[in-house]
Amino acid sequence: MCCLAALLVILGPRIGIVLWWLFDPALWSRAFDTFIWPLLGFLFVPWTTLAFVVVFPAGVDGFDWVVLGVALLADILSYAGSGYTNRDKMTGYFPNS
Repeated sequence: MCCLAALLVILGPRIGIVLWWLFDPALWSRAFDTFIWPLLGFLFVPWTTLAFVVVFPAGVDGFDWVVLGVALLADILSYAGSGYTNRDKMTGYFPNS
């Protein structure tokens, strides 16, 4: 069950990005001037990329910054959680010593 949750966190936003881009490419081309930013977002910060596309049509102001901050926090926590989970597999890690 834990592996399924990890897969959903890792693949969930990326699948959402691909599907949304396939169904509405015009919105993505309005949100990003070049292909490099969505590609980098897909690889490194997928939740933030999705949130940016959601808030972009009306312009980013006010509460939109909170939405982007929460998405960035979700990206950071997904990386931190995987590092914390895999800490026992690292050589040289000795808990409570």
